[in-house]
Amino acid sequence: MIMRSSILACLLITILASCGSPEVSEVEVEAPAQPASKKIPVILDTDIGTDIDDTWALALLLSLPELDLKLVVSDHGDTVMRARIAAKLLEAAGRTDVAVGVGKKLSDAFVPQSSWVDDYTLEQYPGTVHEDGIGAMIDLIMNSEEPVTLIPIGPVPNIKEALEREPRIAEKARIVSMSGSVDEGYGEGSEPDPEYNVKEDALATRAMYEAPWDVLIAPLDTAGRVQLKGADYQKILQSQKPVIKALIENYRIWAQNIDWTQADPDTASSTLFDALAVTLVTSPEFCVIEEVQIEVTDDGFTRREEGGKTIRAALGWNDKAGFETWLADQLTK
Repeated sequence: MIMRSSILACLLITILASCGSPEVSEVEVEAPAQPASKKIPVILDTDIGTDIDDTWALALLLSLPELDLKLVVSDHGDTVMRARIAAKLLEAAGRTDVAVGVGKKLSDAFVPQSSWVDDYTLEQYPGTVHEDGIGAMIDLIMNSEEPVTLIPIGPVPNIKEALEREPRIAEKARIVSMSGSVDEGYGEGSEPDPEYNVKEDALATRAMYEAPWDVLIAPLDTAGRVQLKGADYQKILQSQKPVIKALIENYRIWAQNIDWTQADPDTASSTLFDALAVTLVTSPEFCVIEEVQIEVTDDGFTRREEGGKTIRAALGWNDKAGFETWLADQLTK
């Protein structure tokens, strides 16, 4: 048995040696195809029409190819008027594939950009309009195969009610919001202030922060410093892109109807708080982001507090000038 095995082994070695080894270079191996990058499904919750920065934020969102805007929901105050502004801007941008939802109406308070839609109703919008915008938000999140990024850029009564109706949305979404004032307020280097979005509905903000989802905020510390001027702003003024032309129309109307700040649409933008929140979804590297424990007070402060909810906040800049140039480029491309 041992002799027979030895003979067979020798024969096998001889055969292999005579055949030679196949040359690896002759074997062509096709590289596996790389999967296409998936877009991030996004919902914008906005009080568009009160401060012009929401309009800039929506225009930016529509300009970022990484984001898949599914739904715009109006929030706070006259939500029907706000939905009309959002719908007309989406139509101007050629994006009537995006649904519009009417949020919880709290008042008929004046909306500074309202005259832009004097001749426009929601019935004219070619896309889908949801009378129950909160319900549409819940359904979209719960039915999505991918986690949804929810971008609230105003006071958030819609978010509070959505969490009350369906708490499980916090398991399938994350928050990236313009909200709060951690170490600085409206003035650079100033003490923290009750930031408008929080102050208008502190209970709703508290509910949003404390829900069990990831929360990233663009507070006044950074968002309150964003402004386009000089060559960056001139690029905006010279753009023939339809959504940018509609944006500047809105900016001129808004500037004539507000008294809480100074704005000159011919020379510079106003403060673009909300544009930073949209940017953080795809390009957080412009900012220094820290984990902080935050308590939301009844009077609208978002204070560092040991034992408070841990959230992430953009508290400083890595490249503010670079961000503003990037912003102008993205808006006009």
